[in-house]
Amino acid sequence: MGEVIIVGAAEIKCATDRGDILVARGLGSGISVCAYDPESQIAAMANVPLPLSNEDSACPRKYADTAIPLLLQAMVDRGAAPDRIRAAVTGGAQLFNFKGPGVRLEVGARNVEAIRAGLERASLPVVSADLGGTEARTVQFTSEGQVQVNVTGKGDFVLVDLGK
Repeated sequence: MGEVIIVGAAEIKCATDRGDILVARGLGSGISVCAYDPESQIAAMANVPLPLSNEDSACPRKYADTAIPLLLQAMVDRGAAPDRIRAAVTGGAQLFNFKGPGVRLEVGARNVEAIRAGLERASLPVVSADLGGTEARTVQFTSEGQVQVNVTGKGDFVLVDLGK
């Protein structure tokens, strides 16, 4: 039996042992990027809370534009081949609906846009996505490539099996 590996906000973690499960709990506007190389069976997850970094960004794993290259490098360092890696993405919700005038941050929508752009820049194909909405999600990503999502109040479903 493998290990449950919690992937907190602004973290990138890999699973290389059979039976390991990467878990990101309570994703709201943040996005989970699950990446998998089916040949080497290397799974990695980035939990990305914000869209774009700046020159003063102390934690590059926190931002979509800088976390994706770090995710890919972590996988390559463990033996994955960049041309075999594919991804599934989840999150980017708008949890709070503020009525009336004022600034709307819409971090979820901005995260979705930044993640899509970052994955395109990295030439990383997205096999499946569960993005947007108004509910929080928990994502479980197995070392065999299966991505399962639990949407608050709606239950579990298998988003995709990246291992097939």
